[in-house]
Order: sequence, then structure tokens, then C-alpha cells
Amino acid sequence: MEHIYDTVILGGGPAGYSAALYCARGGLDTLIIEKISPGGQMALTGDIDNYPGFDEGVDGFTLGMKMQKGAERFGAATEYAEVTSVSLSEGIKKVETSQGTFFAKTVIIATGAKPRRLGLDHEDELTGRGVHYCAHCDGRFYKDKTVAVVGGGNSAVQDSLYLSRLAKKVYVIHRRDTLRGERIHHEPLMRAENVEFIWNSTVSLLDFEKRLTAVTVKNKISNEERKIELDGLFVSIGREPESALFADELSLDENGYIIADETTKTSLEGVFAAGDVRTKRLRQVVTAAADGAVSAHLAEEYIQGLTSDLSLPQITPAI
Repeated sequence: MEHIYDTVILGGGPAGYSAALYCARGGLDTLIIEKISPGGQMALTGDIDNYPGFDEGVDGFTLGMKMQKGAERFGAATEYAEVTSVSLSEGIKKVETSQGTFFAKTVIIATGAKPRRLGLDHEDELTGRGVHYCAHCDGRFYKDKTVAVVGGGNSAVQDSLYLSRLAKKVYVIHRRDTLRGERIHHEPLMRAENVEFIWNSTVSLLDFEKRLTAVTVKNKISNEERKIELDGLFVSIGREPESALFADELSLDENGYIIADETTKTSLEGVFAAGDVRTKRLRQVVTAAADGAVSAHLAEEYIQGLTSDLSLPQITPAI
């Protein structure tokens, strides 16, 4: 007989391991499936100083490891594997991975979202060395320095306003000639004396030595190029939810996020979405962890209401 877990959690970031902690502590047979390492995108963050309980901050990798140990202390298991397909509509859910097939009464999706990148040469190697994707995570390292923000939506506007209170100079580089963010944030940003807008432009080149030293900006209309020396570049052009595997079974919004409210319930019974992968207003480590706790509570309630006659889905043997 194949083993049936009470819950399988997809993703080992703060939402996933928070869910695992609450599930395992509540006595549920719990498995976390993580592709790379504990922490998810959080593990790539050099320093986190806005997560409660760490008065001197903590690096993302260390926090991820601590979250894993906390969940495993109560019996949660971790499987390092890549999920290749899922079947979530039946009473017993099936998760196919690079390390085999797993079955569960409930599934908590905590696969997160990744920042959209510029797609420039050397961008990956400069991540954390002058190129960043979270102003509230890394902005404090640029107090009294010169930075640039790429983007013009809500996140870019808010990031620029936040950085204007820290940095000596903030360039806002936007491919259009007006901001797209909510107008309530426009006026204070426009009034900031240390903010300069570079309209109708994109970043075409990253200059660096050991870390980023400058960017080349190209005007889309005139094709003129301008080199800007700076200490840090914050890319704020949106995020991409890791939800493609679930598109055929779950309801997604127009941006690809799994539709789930504060209950974390999705459009399928027994399936929950926690953290950055779900529709929500604020995506931070602390809100992801909160989602994990909520999803675990709802998963436990769902399991308590199940009948005892659940069986494994029919499996066609390989020929």
C-alpha cells in the first residue's frame, strides 16, 4: 500500500515551513517537498531585519534552516524533489515528483513567487552585490548612497518612496512617461528632492567590478544612452507566481496568482494556497508565515471532517 500523508506541503519557504510546523505540532502526518533548499526565495536575501524576534536581523538562509528545524522537531519530513505534476481534484491528492509519487488527504501550495528580472548579462551574479529585488529587505544597506529603481507600478513607486528616505539620491527608471502606481503615492514621491525620474527608458547594461558600479540607460524614443554611477539597483517590475503546475485545476487571477482569500482556501476542497503564490495585498516573510499557520489550521479542520472511506486514486501500471 502506498503511504497517504495527512498533508503534503509544496514549497519549503516561510509559508511552507510555518504550515509544516503547525501541521506536525497538531499531530498531522506531514511532508514538505522543496526543490532546492529551505527558505525558498527568502534564502537568497542577505539580511532580514523586519521579521519579529531577531533584534539584530537574520540572513534569509539561516532563518530558512531554523524554520526547517522547528517543523522537523515535531515530526515533519522534508523531501528534496521537483514537482512535475499534480492531481488535486480527488479525495486523495497525488503529487508526482522527480523522487517519486506522494499521496495526501490535503495539499498546501506554498511555492511562492519570484521577482521578474531584467534579463541582462551578469544580472544573476550581481544579485546581492548591488542588484536587488526587495527594497524593504535590502534598502537599509544604502543609507546616504545612490540607488536606482526600475519600474513604474505600485511596488516601484512604494520602493522608490521608501528608498528616498534612506538614500542620498534615487533615480526612478521607467519605460513609460508616467507612473502607473496608485496616485496616492505619486505626490510624495514627486515632492522628494532627492528623486530624479528617467522616463521612456530601460536599463541596457550593468557595469561592475566586484559589485555593481553603474548602469547604462537607453531612451526608447531617441535611442540615446546615459551612464549613471550608483551603488545599488532595485528591480521592481513585478513578480511571477510559481503556479503554472496548478493552472488546469485551480482558479488563478489575471496575473497567475492562485485565488485564495485570508482562509487560504482555493477553488478545490482540501487544497490551500499560502504565501506569495496566492492573491494578497502584502508579500513579506511575516505574512507568508501567517498564511502557513492559517492553512494548517484549515487543513486540520478539513481532515477532521473527512469520512474514513477515502482510497487511493486508480494508478495505471507502467508497461
